[in-house]
Amino acid sequence: IYFITPEGEEIEAVGEEGDNVLEVAHEHDVELEGACEGSCACSTCHVILDEEVYDKLPEPSDEENDMLDLAFGLTDTSRLGCQIILTKELEGARFKLPVATRN
Repeated sequence: IYFITPEGEEIEAVGEEGDNVLEVAHEHDVELEGACEGSCACSTCHVILDEEVYDKLPEPSDEENDMLDLAFGLTDTSRLGCQIILTKELEGARFKLPVATRN
């Protein structure tokens, strides 16, 4: 997968099926905060996806939607990185990091 920084830098990262995007980001020193350590209790791992990638994911849970409502720069294709589980279908996906986070 790839992370796109707010400055436009592309960071390639390798994860395993079953990993979540937040874990992969941390393993590759990508600045994706995750203040609640992946418990879906904050919005600091907010990422923005292309519509094609967004459509490959299951619908967000009510808890995730509640946290996304608090995210800075929310878009129609925003998700929380801690809730995106890697699958083969997501190979090559790009996850854009917002310019700021709100904790």
